[in-house]
Amino acid sequence: MYIMSHDPGERSNWAYASILMKIHSPPTKKLRYISPGEEEKGRRREMTRGRFCYREVLPFTAMFLVECTNVGLSTIFKAATDKGLDYHVFMVYSYAISTLVLIPMAFIFHRKTELPPLNFSLVFRMFILAVIGFAAQLLGYRGIELSSPTMGSAMSNLTPACTFILAIVFRMEKLFLRRLSSQAKIIGTLVSIAGAFVVVLYEGPAVIRTASPSITTNAVESSKQANWVIGGALLAADYILISIWYILQAQFVRLYPAEIMVVFFYSLSLTIVSTPVCFFLEPNLDAWKIKADIGLAAILYSGIVGSSFGITVHTWGLHVKGPVYVALFRPLSIAIAAIMGVIFLGDTLYLGSVVGAILISFGFYVVMWAKTQEDMSEEIEDSGTEQPAATEQVPLLKGYVKPTNDEHAKNGSA
Repeated sequence: MYIMSHDPGERSNWAYASILMKIHSPPTKKLRYISPGEEEKGRRREMTRGRFCYREVLPFTAMFLVECTNVGLSTIFKAATDKGLDYHVFMVYSYAISTLVLIPMAFIFHRKTELPPLNFSLVFRMFILAVIGFAAQLLGYRGIELSSPTMGSAMSNLTPACTFILAIVFRMEKLFLRRLSSQAKIIGTLVSIAGAFVVVLYEGPAVIRTASPSITTNAVESSKQANWVIGGALLAADYILISIWYILQAQFVRLYPAEIMVVFFYSLSLTIVSTPVCFFLEPNLDAWKIKADIGLAAILYSGIVGSSFGITVHTWGLHVKGPVYVALFRPLSIAIAAIMGVIFLGDTLYLGSVVGAILISFGFYVVMWAKTQEDMSEEIEDSGTEQPAATEQVPLLKGYVKPTNDEHAKNGSA
């Protein structure tokens, strides 16, 4: 047993040594006890992050990529038709390639999925979807051929407004006239439609002219203006049909929740529907001979990227987020199409397209803001129904566990 000296000098030396030991000794790690409640909260937090990535981040990224691929498809299609590719031939071959690509993918991804049987009602719905999709693309490709990819992208912004109106009709969206969000939806929809009319009816002076000016007759200018208006009208009809397709496809995926299998059946139905119609509209057999040029590249791009990837992502987005969310990404294609059209195709950018695109984009972002406000209010209402426990509301009761009725009875008998 050590007996400390009574000498003040020695005591001061020991005190100094103990201070040095405290300073130079390595810090000890404090072990923190994690209660089962905290562990459960951490697990829920990780699940919430994963759900947020799946429900918010992944759909946004996928929809943005699809819009980029759609603009690329419009640009390469325009370049291929300028080289002589007939758009009827383009559509049939694209649908056939998409069907061939989706055959292995559908059975690989859904080989272990228990799917409902295909009855007559589902087959009939798929046939209607194929007819609407084929008619929409037939009008859209003809409209791009008469106008430009820039105008096609600008007119595509009619889709959010039309989809919103149809979603209200089919009770897939709520509308309360006294709420600011609902009023913003209506205003944004009207502004988008007005912008689309500006793009179609007003061409205006050239903002960016890539080609050298040439002497043209009045007949050529009037014919060009007529083609511009006709192309805009066809594109407007195209995107109205696409809005209808969004609504019907969202309902179909609820009945048959297998996105890749749905897109496979859709592509197969498109091939069956489009082949006789396109052969009737283009009976020249020489037009069906494809050369190894930009026409073949456009067909492969459309079948693999445009149809297989794009329609699959759209179908998945309709299942996860709904038709209005998917349609809201259409305005992103305006700037991309304008840049690609001017750089790669030598298109002239007109003032009417710029003004109309600004109006359409403004209306789109107003509708998107309103949609975000409604989603936030719904989350608050849902969280309000689940009241937190007393131990979470009051800090002093964090270590207190509320006794059950059986424990109350035991205490009373005691």
